[in-house]
Amino acid sequence: MRLHSGAWWLWALGLATAASRTTNPLLLGLVLAVAGVVVVTCRANTPWAGTYGVFLKFGLLIIGLRVLVHAFLGGVTGPTVLFTLPQVPLPDWAQGIRVGGPVSAEGLVFALYQGLLLATILSCVGAANALANPRRLLRSLPAALYEVSVAVVVALTVAPRLVASARSVRKARQLRGDAARGARAIRTMLVPVLEDALDRSLVLAASMDSRGYGRTAGISRKDRVLTGTLVLAGLFGLCIGTYGLLAGAYTGWPLLVLGGVLAIAGLRVGARRVPRTRYRPDRWTPTAIGVALSGVAGAVMLVFSADPALSPSTVPLQAPGLPLVPALGVLVALAPLAFAREA
Repeated sequence: MRLHSGAWWLWALGLATAASRTTNPLLLGLVLAVAGVVVVTCRANTPWAGTYGVFLKFGLLIIGLRVLVHAFLGGVTGPTVLFTLPQVPLPDWAQGIRVGGPVSAEGLVFALYQGLLLATILSCVGAANALANPRRLLRSLPAALYEVSVAVVVALTVAPRLVASARSVRKARQLRGDAARGARAIRTMLVPVLEDALDRSLVLAASMDSRGYGRTAGISRKDRVLTGTLVLAGLFGLCIGTYGLLAGAYTGWPLLVLGGVLAIAGLRVGARRVPRTRYRPDRWTPTAIGVALSGVAGAVMLVFSADPALSPSTVPLQAPGLPLVPALGVLVALAPLAFAREA
Protein backbone atom coordinates (compact mmCIF):
# COMPACT_ATOMS: atom_id res chain seq x y z
CA MET A 1 0.00 0.00 0.00
CA ARG A 2 1.60 3.26 -1.19
CA LEU A 3 1.03 6.19 1.15
CA HIS A 4 2.78 9.40 2.03
CA SER A 5 6.04 8.44 3.76
CA GLY A 6 5.37 10.98 6.50
CA ALA A 7 2.14 9.17 7.37
CA TRP A 8 4.01 5.94 8.13
CA TRP A 9 6.58 7.79 10.23
CA LEU A 10 3.89 9.58 12.25
CA TRP A 11 2.09 6.27 12.73
CA ALA A 12 5.28 4.55 13.92
CA LEU A 13 6.34 7.44 16.16
CA GLY A 14 2.87 7.42 17.71
CA LEU A 15 3.29 3.75 18.58
CA ALA A 16 6.79 4.41 19.92
CA THR A 17 5.45 7.22 22.12
CA ALA A 18 2.71 4.93 23.40
CA ALA A 19 5.31 2.28 24.22
CA SER A 20 7.47 4.81 26.07
CA ARG A 21 4.62 5.46 28.52
CA THR A 22 4.43 1.93 29.91
CA THR A 23 6.55 -0.94 31.18
CA ASN A 24 3.66 -3.40 31.13
CA PRO A 25 4.93 -6.41 29.14
CA LEU A 26 1.42 -7.30 27.93
CA LEU A 27 0.89 -3.83 26.51
CA LEU A 28 4.39 -3.72 25.01
CA GLY A 29 3.77 -7.11 23.43
CA LEU A 30 0.53 -5.75 22.00
CA VAL A 31 2.43 -2.83 20.45
CA LEU A 32 4.90 -5.27 18.90
CA ALA A 33 2.08 -7.41 17.57
CA VAL A 34 0.25 -4.43 16.04
CA ALA A 35 3.42 -3.14 14.39
CA GLY A 36 4.30 -6.59 13.07
CA VAL A 37 0.85 -7.28 11.61
CA VAL A 38 0.74 -3.90 9.87
CA VAL A 39 4.25 -4.33 8.45
CA VAL A 40 3.54 -7.81 7.11
CA THR A 41 0.23 -6.73 5.58
CA CYS A 42 1.07 -3.27 4.20
CA ARG A 43 4.73 -3.35 3.20
CA ALA A 44 5.62 -3.18 -0.47
CA ASN A 45 8.05 -5.38 -2.36
CA THR A 46 11.07 -3.13 -1.82
CA PRO A 47 14.70 -3.73 -0.77
CA TRP A 48 14.04 -2.17 2.64
CA ALA A 49 10.84 -4.14 3.36
CA GLY A 50 12.72 -6.71 5.44
CA THR A 51 14.28 -4.26 7.88
CA TYR A 52 11.60 -4.89 10.51
CA GLY A 53 12.94 -8.38 11.20
CA VAL A 54 16.46 -7.00 11.62
CA PHE A 55 15.24 -4.43 14.14
CA LEU A 56 13.44 -7.20 16.04
CA LYS A 57 16.69 -9.14 16.32
CA PHE A 58 18.46 -6.04 17.60
CA GLY A 59 15.62 -5.69 20.11
CA LEU A 60 16.24 -9.20 21.42
CA LEU A 61 19.93 -8.33 21.76
CA ILE A 62 19.02 -5.21 23.75
CA ILE A 63 16.83 -7.25 26.12
CA GLY A 64 19.64 -9.72 26.73
CA LEU A 65 22.21 -6.98 27.32
CA ARG A 66 19.90 -5.14 29.71
CA VAL A 67 19.39 -8.26 31.81
CA LEU A 68 23.12 -9.06 31.83
CA VAL A 69 24.04 -5.51 32.84
CA HIS A 70 21.60 -5.65 35.73
CA ALA A 71 22.89 -9.04 36.84
CA PHE A 72 26.51 -7.85 36.95
CA LEU A 73 26.09 -4.24 38.05
CA GLY A 74 22.94 -4.47 40.15
CA GLY A 75 20.06 -2.06 40.48
CA VAL A 76 16.62 -2.94 41.80
CA THR A 77 16.81 -5.49 44.60
CA GLY A 78 14.23 -7.71 46.23
CA PRO A 79 13.81 -10.44 48.81
CA THR A 80 13.74 -13.30 46.26
CA VAL A 81 17.44 -14.03 45.64
CA LEU A 82 17.90 -16.48 42.78
CA PHE A 83 21.70 -16.80 42.85
CA THR A 84 24.78 -14.91 43.94
CA LEU A 85 27.64 -13.90 41.67
CA PRO A 86 31.20 -13.38 42.91
CA GLN A 87 31.43 -9.78 44.05
CA VAL A 88 34.37 -7.52 43.18
CA PRO A 89 35.48 -5.33 46.12
CA LEU A 90 35.39 -1.61 45.29
CA PRO A 91 36.99 1.38 47.08
CA ASP A 92 35.07 3.50 49.56
CA TRP A 93 34.45 6.33 47.07
CA ALA A 94 32.44 3.89 44.91
CA GLN A 95 29.81 3.20 47.57
CA GLY A 96 26.43 2.40 46.07
CA ILE A 97 28.03 0.66 43.09
CA ARG A 98 28.64 -3.04 43.00
CA VAL A 99 30.00 -5.56 40.52
CA GLY A 100 28.51 -8.99 41.13
CA GLY A 101 26.66 -10.02 44.25
CA PRO A 102 23.12 -11.32 44.79
CA VAL A 103 20.70 -11.34 41.86
CA SER A 104 17.01 -11.22 42.74
CA ALA A 105 13.97 -12.21 40.73
CA GLU A 106 12.50 -8.74 41.23
CA GLY A 107 15.60 -7.11 39.74
CA LEU A 108 15.68 -9.45 36.74
CA VAL A 109 12.01 -8.82 36.01
CA PHE A 110 12.56 -5.06 36.25
CA ALA A 111 15.50 -5.30 33.84
CA LEU A 112 13.41 -7.45 31.49
CA TYR A 113 10.64 -4.85 31.47
CA GLN A 114 13.12 -2.06 30.73
CA GLY A 115 14.79 -4.03 27.96
CA LEU A 116 11.43 -4.88 26.42
CA LEU A 117 10.52 -1.18 26.47
CA LEU A 118 13.67 -0.24 24.54
CA ALA A 119 13.20 -3.13 22.12
CA THR A 120 9.62 -2.11 21.41
CA ILE A 121 10.58 1.49 20.65
CA LEU A 122 13.36 0.26 18.36
CA SER A 123 10.94 -2.08 16.59
CA CYS A 124 8.54 0.80 15.93
CA VAL A 125 11.37 2.67 14.21
CA GLY A 126 12.07 -0.50 12.23
CA ALA A 127 8.42 -0.63 11.16
CA ALA A 128 8.70 2.92 9.79
CA ASN A 129 11.85 1.96 7.89
CA ALA A 130 10.10 -1.06 6.38
CA LEU A 131 6.96 0.83 5.33
CA ALA A 132 8.16 4.29 4.27
CA ASN A 133 10.06 5.08 1.09
CA PRO A 134 13.10 7.13 2.24
CA ARG A 135 13.60 8.86 -1.12
CA ARG A 136 9.98 9.96 -1.31
CA LEU A 137 10.28 11.17 2.27
CA LEU A 138 13.08 13.49 1.13
CA ARG A 139 10.78 15.00 -1.49
CA SER A 140 8.10 15.65 1.11
CA LEU A 141 10.20 17.56 3.63
CA PRO A 142 9.82 21.36 3.88
CA ALA A 143 11.97 23.48 1.61
CA ALA A 144 13.47 25.35 4.56
CA LEU A 145 15.01 22.07 5.78
CA TYR A 146 16.23 21.10 2.35
CA GLU A 147 19.96 20.98 3.08
CA VAL A 148 19.47 19.30 6.46
CA SER A 149 16.89 16.89 5.09
CA VAL A 150 19.41 15.49 2.61
CA ALA A 151 21.69 14.37 5.45
CA VAL A 152 18.74 13.09 7.50
CA VAL A 153 17.33 10.97 4.68
CA VAL A 154 20.74 9.57 3.79
CA ALA A 155 21.17 8.61 7.47
CA LEU A 156 17.73 6.98 7.53
CA THR A 157 18.64 4.84 4.52
CA VAL A 158 21.68 3.31 6.24
CA ALA A 159 19.77 0.48 7.93
CA PRO A 160 17.64 -0.44 4.86
CA ARG A 161 20.72 -0.41 2.62
CA LEU A 162 22.69 -2.61 5.03
CA VAL A 163 19.83 -5.12 5.07
CA ALA A 164 19.58 -5.12 1.28
CA SER A 165 23.37 -5.51 0.96
CA ALA A 166 23.43 -8.39 3.46
CA ARG A 167 20.71 -10.21 1.53
CA SER A 168 22.44 -9.81 -1.83
CA VAL A 169 25.81 -10.93 -0.41
CA ARG A 170 24.20 -13.94 1.30
CA LYS A 171 22.48 -15.00 -1.94
CA ALA A 172 25.76 -14.67 -3.84
CA ARG A 173 27.53 -16.85 -1.26
CA GLN A 174 24.82 -19.48 -1.48
CA LEU A 175 25.10 -19.58 -5.28
CA ARG A 176 28.83 -20.20 -4.88
CA GLY A 177 28.13 -23.13 -2.55
CA ASP A 178 29.37 -21.43 0.62
CA ALA A 179 27.17 -22.78 3.42
CA ALA A 180 29.07 -21.26 6.35
CA ARG A 181 27.00 -20.15 9.33
CA GLY A 182 27.51 -18.42 12.63
CA ALA A 183 30.61 -16.37 13.41
CA ARG A 184 32.46 -17.51 10.28
CA ALA A 185 29.60 -16.36 8.06
CA ILE A 186 29.61 -12.96 9.74
CA ARG A 187 33.35 -12.56 9.16
CA THR A 188 33.07 -13.44 5.47
CA MET A 189 30.05 -11.17 4.93
CA LEU A 190 31.10 -8.12 6.92
CA VAL A 191 33.52 -6.54 4.44
CA PRO A 192 31.40 -7.14 1.28
CA VAL A 193 28.26 -5.81 3.01
CA LEU A 194 29.95 -2.63 4.24
CA GLU A 195 31.63 -2.10 0.86
CA ASP A 196 28.37 -2.53 -1.03
CA ALA A 197 26.50 -0.19 1.33
CA LEU A 198 29.26 2.42 1.03
CA ASP A 199 29.23 2.17 -2.79
CA ARG A 200 25.46 2.68 -2.85
CA SER A 201 25.73 5.67 -0.53
CA LEU A 202 28.40 7.25 -2.74
CA VAL A 203 26.27 6.69 -5.84
CA LEU A 204 23.27 8.26 -4.08
CA ALA A 205 25.39 11.23 -2.95
CA ALA A 206 26.75 11.77 -6.46
CA SER A 207 23.31 11.60 -8.05
CA MET A 208 21.88 14.01 -5.48
CA ASP A 209 24.75 16.44 -5.99
CA SER A 210 24.25 16.36 -9.77
CA ARG A 211 20.60 17.35 -9.26
CA GLY A 212 21.43 20.31 -7.05
CA TYR A 213 20.66 18.81 -3.65
CA GLY A 214 22.33 20.64 -0.78
CA ARG A 215 22.92 23.86 -2.72
CA THR A 216 22.25 27.13 -0.96
CA ALA A 217 20.64 28.67 -4.07
CA GLY A 218 22.04 32.15 -3.38
CA ILE A 219 20.18 32.64 -0.09
CA SER A 220 21.56 35.54 1.93
CA ARG A 221 23.24 34.92 5.26
CA LYS A 222 20.62 37.00 7.07
CA ASP A 223 17.78 34.84 5.75
CA ARG A 224 19.58 31.63 6.64
CA VAL A 225 20.27 32.86 10.19
CA LEU A 226 16.65 33.95 10.69
CA THR A 227 15.24 30.68 9.39
CA GLY A 228 17.72 28.57 11.36
CA THR A 229 17.09 30.49 14.59
CA LEU A 230 13.31 30.12 14.35
CA VAL A 231 13.49 26.42 13.46
CA LEU A 232 16.06 25.57 16.15
CA ALA A 233 14.14 27.50 18.82
CA GLY A 234 10.96 25.73 17.77
CA LEU A 235 12.57 22.29 17.82
CA PHE A 236 14.07 23.04 21.25
CA GLY A 237 10.64 23.99 22.55
CA LEU A 238 9.12 20.85 21.02
CA CYS A 239 11.76 18.65 22.63
CA ILE A 240 11.39 20.22 26.08
CA GLY A 241 7.59 20.16 25.86
CA THR A 242 7.53 16.54 24.71
CA TYR A 243 9.89 15.54 27.52
CA GLY A 244 7.65 17.31 30.02
CA LEU A 245 4.59 15.45 28.74
CA LEU A 246 6.33 12.07 28.74
CA ALA A 247 7.56 12.74 32.28
CA GLY A 248 3.99 13.34 33.39
CA ALA A 249 4.25 17.12 33.76
CA TYR A 250 1.30 18.67 31.98
CA THR A 251 3.05 22.07 32.18
CA GLY A 252 4.94 20.91 29.09
CA TRP A 253 1.97 21.90 26.93
CA PRO A 254 2.85 25.65 26.75
CA LEU A 255 6.40 24.89 25.60
CA LEU A 256 5.09 22.32 23.13
CA VAL A 257 2.65 24.81 21.59
CA LEU A 258 5.24 27.62 21.55
CA GLY A 259 7.82 25.35 19.96
CA GLY A 260 5.34 24.27 17.31
CA VAL A 261 4.49 27.88 16.45
CA LEU A 262 8.15 28.89 16.18
CA ALA A 263 9.03 25.84 14.08
CA ILE A 264 6.13 26.44 11.69
CA ALA A 265 7.06 30.12 11.41
CA GLY A 266 10.64 29.22 10.58
CA LEU A 267 9.56 26.71 7.96
CA ARG A 268 7.18 29.21 6.39
CA VAL A 269 9.79 31.97 6.28
CA GLY A 270 12.40 29.64 4.85
CA ALA A 271 10.07 28.11 2.27
CA ARG A 272 9.45 31.53 0.71
CA ARG A 273 13.16 32.08 0.20
CA VAL A 274 14.14 28.64 -1.13
CA PRO A 275 13.35 28.28 -4.85
CA ARG A 276 12.68 24.53 -4.92
CA THR A 277 10.14 22.76 -7.07
CA ARG A 278 8.81 19.21 -6.90
CA TYR A 279 7.71 16.99 -9.74
CA ARG A 280 4.48 15.16 -8.87
CA PRO A 281 4.68 15.78 -5.11
CA ASP A 282 3.14 13.30 -2.71
CA ARG A 283 -0.25 14.37 -1.40
CA TRP A 284 -1.72 13.94 2.05
CA THR A 285 -4.75 11.89 1.06
CA PRO A 286 -7.54 11.06 3.54
CA THR A 287 -6.10 7.55 3.78
CA ALA A 288 -2.65 8.87 4.71
CA ILE A 289 -4.15 11.22 7.30
CA GLY A 290 -6.17 8.33 8.76
CA VAL A 291 -3.06 6.15 9.06
CA ALA A 292 -1.10 8.92 10.80
CA LEU A 293 -3.95 9.69 13.21
CA SER A 294 -4.39 6.01 14.10
CA GLY A 295 -0.83 5.93 15.46
CA VAL A 296 -1.12 9.30 17.18
CA ALA A 297 -4.39 8.21 18.85
CA GLY A 298 -2.65 5.45 20.76
CA ALA A 299 0.04 7.86 21.95
CA VAL A 300 -2.57 10.39 23.15
CA MET A 301 -4.54 7.76 25.06
CA LEU A 302 -1.46 6.46 26.89
CA VAL A 303 -0.02 9.93 27.59
CA PHE A 304 -3.21 11.00 29.36
CA SER A 305 -3.95 7.63 30.97
CA ALA A 306 -3.44 7.34 34.72
CA ASP A 307 -4.03 3.58 34.90
CA PRO A 308 -1.63 2.09 37.48
CA ALA A 309 -1.41 -1.07 35.37
CA LEU A 310 0.82 0.85 32.94
CA SER A 311 3.72 0.39 35.38
CA PRO A 312 3.32 -2.99 37.10
CA SER A 313 5.05 -3.46 40.42
CA THR A 314 8.23 -5.50 40.60
CA VAL A 315 8.83 -5.03 44.34
CA PRO A 316 6.83 -6.87 45.47
CA LEU A 317 6.68 -8.96 42.34
CA GLN A 318 3.17 -9.06 40.86
CA ALA A 319 1.67 -10.48 37.69
CA PRO A 320 0.89 -7.65 35.22
CA GLY A 321 -2.66 -7.03 34.07
CA LEU A 322 -3.79 -5.69 30.71
CA PRO A 323 -5.31 -2.17 31.04
CA LEU A 324 -8.39 -2.05 28.81
CA VAL A 325 -8.46 1.59 27.65
CA PRO A 326 -4.73 1.83 26.75
CA ALA A 327 -5.00 -1.53 24.96
CA LEU A 328 -7.89 -0.21 22.87
CA GLY A 329 -5.79 2.86 22.05
CA VAL A 330 -2.99 0.63 20.77
CA LEU A 331 -5.44 -1.48 18.74
CA VAL A 332 -6.60 1.68 16.95
CA ALA A 333 -3.20 1.58 15.21
CA LEU A 334 -4.47 -1.43 13.25
CA ALA A 335 -6.47 0.99 11.09
CA PRO A 336 -3.98 0.68 8.17
CA LEU A 337 -5.25 -2.88 7.69
CA ALA A 338 -8.71 -1.57 6.77
CA PHE A 339 -7.17 0.95 4.38
CA ALA A 340 -5.05 -1.80 2.82
CA ARG A 341 -8.19 -3.84 2.05
CA GLU A 342 -9.75 -0.81 0.41
CA ALA A 343 -6.63 -0.30 -1.70
